[in-house]
Amino acid sequence: MSQAKILVSGGGGYVGRFIVEAFIAEDYEVVVAGRNAPAHGFFSKATGFRPLCLGEEPPHDLFDGIDCFVHAAFDHVPGKYRGGEGDDPDAFVSRNLACTTRLFDLAKASQVGCVALLSTRAVYGTQIPGSVLTEDTPPHPDTLYGQVKRGAEEHLQSLSDAAFRPLSLRVTGVYGPGGLGQQHKWHSLFEDYADGRVIAPRVATEVHGVDVARALVLLVRTGASGIFNVSDCVVDRHDLLRVVAETTGCTHPLPDPADSATLNIMNTDKLHARGWQPGGWPLLERTVREMVSSRSSDTDSGP
Repeated sequence: MSQAKILVSGGGGYVGRFIVEAFIAEDYEVVVAGRNAPAHGFFSKATGFRPLCLGEEPPHDLFDGIDCFVHAAFDHVPGKYRGGEGDDPDAFVSRNLACTTRLFDLAKASQVGCVALLSTRAVYGTQIPGSVLTEDTPPHPDTLYGQVKRGAEEHLQSLSDAAFRPLSLRVTGVYGPGGLGQQHKWHSLFEDYADGRVIAPRVATEVHGVDVARALVLLVRTGASGIFNVSDCVVDRHDLLRVVAETTGCTHPLPDPADSATLNIMNTDKLHARGWQPGGWPLLERTVREMVSSRSSDTDSGP
């Protein structure tokens, strides 16, 4: 029996590329949908390509032969999700909610059996300080980004039936190495530290892009449906930059530890029960050391 065919919108994006690589590693046939075809060598193996632009009507044959659709595309101001609407919130909602719901409707009408949405912890919005967030915690999105993602979740879940499995992954901050021609998310932070700039304390929850992708593959493979939190480490900038300092020998002062008592940590028991095991702090530390070492090698090599 042939392996399922997966369509990944936004597959060339910061998180989407991890998803594409995870399905490639499991021998799925992967097709990437986006504005432009991936550059040669962007992925470890060649993928298919279908044009898709949020804000335009999707091609009627977009889902031909597709068994599972992963919607990781999101149109926003570069580098921003919260505040990603810029000065045109109406167009932001149209591209990312109205177009997304049309995609979900078309996927179901095209008999795609499973549709997965890359959602966000931002759907929870403001909660009681220090409370733990479970999938049953009532969402209170307080940003347009969170509201759009919550609207997409609700529409997708409303389509559920015996032949259609909706999946929503509420993902926390995602870290990992940059793709071909891309910078990793902490590039500017590490540069600021190396240059001796004052860095404000901050603590947040993080998960490696590889672990997000593994969670998604696991859920698709095991026939899961519903909403799942995806989170791993609590990361304080003090500890993060300590790893950078140890790796580079930099002696600039570290930021003070932040107050983590009010942080809302996401409970991931539901995902762990299906066998998901993220890399935790050892993976984060190893990744940071590789990021810093790679940057040092690039600098040492000169122009």
